[in-house]
Amino acid sequence: MPGEMAEAARDGTPGEPYEASGPGTGGFEAERARRLSPRTMVVGPVNQLRSLLLPIIAGLVVGGFNPWVMGAAGAGVVGLLVGGFVTWRTTSYEVAGDHLEIRKGLLSRSRRTIPLERIRGVDVTSTLLHRILGVAVVRIEAAAGAAGGSEDGKLDAVDTAEAERLRRVLLHRRAVLAGRAGAADGATADGGPRPAPGADAPAADEGTVHFAIPRSWYLYGALSLGYLLTPFAVLSALFGAVQQTAGEWATDAFVDWVQASDRNGLVSAAVVAAVVIVLLMPVFAVVSYAFTHWGFTLRERDGSLVAERGLFTRRSVTLEKRRIRGYELLDNPLERLRGAVRLRAIVTGLGDAAGRSVLLPIGPRARVEEVVDHALGRYTGTLRRHPRAALRRRLVRSVGPPALALALTVAFAPGWAVALALVLTVAGVPLGVDRYRSLGHGHDGERVSVRSGSLSRSQATVERSAVIGWTWRQTLFQRGPGLADLQVTVGAGAGGYTAGDASFEESVGFAAEITPDMVRPFLAGPRP
Repeated sequence: MPGEMAEAARDGTPGEPYEASGPGTGGFEAERARRLSPRTMVVGPVNQLRSLLLPIIAGLVVGGFNPWVMGAAGAGVVGLLVGGFVTWRTTSYEVAGDHLEIRKGLLSRSRRTIPLERIRGVDVTSTLLHRILGVAVVRIEAAAGAAGGSEDGKLDAVDTAEAERLRRVLLHRRAVLAGRAGAADGATADGGPRPAPGADAPAADEGTVHFAIPRSWYLYGALSLGYLLTPFAVLSALFGAVQQTAGEWATDAFVDWVQASDRNGLVSAAVVAAVVIVLLMPVFAVVSYAFTHWGFTLRERDGSLVAERGLFTRRSVTLEKRRIRGYELLDNPLERLRGAVRLRAIVTGLGDAAGRSVLLPIGPRARVEEVVDHALGRYTGTLRRHPRAALRRRLVRSVGPPALALALTVAFAPGWAVALALVLTVAGVPLGVDRYRSLGHGHDGERVSVRSGSLSRSQATVERSAVIGWTWRQTLFQRGPGLADLQVTVGAGAGGYTAGDASFEESVGFAAEITPDMVRPFLAGPRP
């Protein structure tokens, strides 16, 4: 009977809170079940129609606008609209004390219960369509209990104001349950009065703004290889869409056109198109960078860092500071020439780390380090250089393969292949030197830092308390010069960060300085 009474209470008017009683509520004020925004009936069908639009148009064109084909297309659109109504009518969510419940489905019903104390993050995303309709997607990431597991909840689409309110409520209650919002003496972590168990999240505030992107930063997009390749990605996507919809008909038409055209004209047009694309690559890079990071802000509120960005698709990612165990500074040769880096967080249990861990896009190193100092705490030590034997190994790796190819091309290949192999061999020398100069590791008493790479260089800095182990690896070729790869193992980010070709003896002492209780019992020496 109590269960039936609880269900009856949940079926009341959505949005009206009621006082929970009994076990499992955590002393919080519970809420009645809420539905998604009625605009879900538009968002869902439109999103599905976008993927079906080209096939529908192709079917109508190929079918000559046959009444049966047009009727089938119309029936498909009506089906999408009905599906949108069913989704809105059968999906509800409820913050029931110390857990979140999401119910959905008509014929196949599901109920997902997510304990609030296991929530890792609450992200709010709005595509252009969502922003026009005033709704947003709320994604809740939570630990599933198993190692490396996750259990996500997704609500699409919620009113924008409700999405922000829901995020504040979930993060606030999670903080209280985790013991972060209040101390035993009745004070919060911020020094203010401790909220009553039934109190809900405080009113929204902007928090501390660590960074707001200036317009000049958009030009740094031209330094990123990923953004420079945007034109080729667009052409590839268009080619894939045409192949998917038109298939062999488009291929045959293209082949017939090529065979009927003048070969010299085709070659000239292809060369001109390639030159134009190459010249426009920086423009595409800047535009793509601006679309992705438009209005980028990084702020701190409620014990979390919130990164918000995007022009057409606006994304807001929340990272709890207590789960941030360090950061990464990443760059490539072009970015190093301009003194620019990117910033990512090293976070425990983070899904889609490549997209969600971004704390700052490409920008000047001095400003990025200033933000790191204010938001996380900057590494203040120096990096130890690796032995000269590491330089020889990197030169062998970068020069050896093209030098072998050069020898083979001289004997068997035409002149242009010899020239190409010679260029690669010569280019391998500065590449090997730069890879060696990028090597380094160190600690400043509070943090450990490891740097490596050249074409894609990374300097990972983690808290000393985050180090949970060390791994040494030696190949047959490393044993002679006394080198080893030292991996700093942490329970966050990639799981480990490697100082390649470090001095084996020095690296053992380095590890013993940072975690003496962990390393010294395994060191050889006289026993008392």
